[in-house]
Amino acid sequence: MPRRTATMLASTLMLIALLCAGVFIPVPYAEMSPGPTVNTLGDHDGEPVLQIAGKKTYPTSGHLNMTTVRVTSADYRMNLVEAVYGWLAHDNKVVPHETLYPDGKTEEQSTQENAEEFSQSQESAKVAALKELDVPVKSWVIVSTVVKESPAEGKLHAGDVIKAVDGTTVKAPADVAKLVTEHKPGQKVRFTIVPAKEQAAAEKEKRMPTRTEVVTMTTTTSDDDGEKRAIVGISAGTDHTFPFTIDIKLADVGGPSAGLMFALGIYDKLTPGSLTGGRFVAGTGTIDDAGKVGPIGGIEMKTVGARAKGARYFLTPTDNCAAAAEDTPDGLTLVKVGTIQDALGALKDIRSGDTADLPTCGK
Repeated sequence: MPRRTATMLASTLMLIALLCAGVFIPVPYAEMSPGPTVNTLGDHDGEPVLQIAGKKTYPTSGHLNMTTVRVTSADYRMNLVEAVYGWLAHDNKVVPHETLYPDGKTEEQSTQENAEEFSQSQESAKVAALKELDVPVKSWVIVSTVVKESPAEGKLHAGDVIKAVDGTTVKAPADVAKLVTEHKPGQKVRFTIVPAKEQAAAEKEKRMPTRTEVVTMTTTTSDDDGEKRAIVGISAGTDHTFPFTIDIKLADVGGPSAGLMFALGIYDKLTPGSLTGGRFVAGTGTIDDAGKVGPIGGIEMKTVGARAKGARYFLTPTDNCAAAAEDTPDGLTLVKVGTIQDALGALKDIRSGDTADLPTCGK
């Protein structure tokens, strides 16, 4: 066989082998891409996203779209060809698999965690919107989760209201950890609680809870970050009672990043006029009960998805501005917001058409 022919044949076989390797050999990466975007003022799957009963609402117009990111599943293993294509694609982002699923987290665990964060973001969105409207909201500290095989297992339950620790009144979730860690591991700690069933019955009957219990536990040791401290094996959170019903109907979405847009949608429906003035505004950002907007992941994917649907303005958490501004889609203005008040101020300028002084991410 002539040397040139042999060389070409060898090169061809090597190329085929490399292509096969690229197709069949998995690589430790996952892919993020723009996900669906939904107008919080509109309908989804045939019903309103925001449903308010027991309080007067007002007509709205325009868009206040929440945005999402689509990710590959935990069990899916990309091959080298897919990874290279993802790196080259403008609208996708390839990241290490552990970025999306750290510590070997399964897809089921990630889905459950995202569902819990989504639920909490809805509650905080309601609180933030109503506080901005000076509508009183009752709040209390609860047991959010109980760790298996911890001192609290079987003694405290999710939904229990924590009134006091060692006789000291609890006013915020952070108070619980502070009071417990004042003990040394192995010491006893007393929780004064309203059991979850009693709290639920009181809410249903629209009365104050009448039964409390004192639960005593022996603390154990946590060595997180190398620091030994006393714990009982719970996480504390906040629950609320609202003066009227606010339901958020949006399936197959997880995580906390829609909080800001839900809060703005609720505010818009409860106030005369239109926040957007008919404009197409999208955005993202976590929100806490006080109305502070926090950063999220996948900002580049969300701006692309929003612009593809027609958004002209994108409400961007302050801490995400730098990343979002690196590759802003044509025709999209990134508006920097740190609080719900910032967002409301920006929307006032947008609906009036006076956008020269908008706090954009480029400024």
